[in-house]
Amino acid sequence: MKYLRKIIAPVIITLILIAYYFVFGGFIVKLDIPVTTKILAAVIPFLLTGVTVYVMVERIKEIRSGEEDDLGKY
Repeated sequence: MKYLRKIIAPVIITLILIAYYFVFGGFIVKLDIPVTTKILAAVIPFLLTGVTVYVMVERIKEIRSGEEDDLGKY
């Protein structure tokens, strides 16, 4: 793969963030707080995980298309 070295960094950062969100969500669920707060605190990391994966996929598409940075669009 031609762009493998440039793709590794976004993937690693995404995996670290996803692990952080899951650990954070796990701690929130274990706390002795109202159920509605637990649900809200568990949904937010889940949504952030989705956004993080979406941004990673978009970045990989940019790298594969040869667009090294966003400044080339302007």
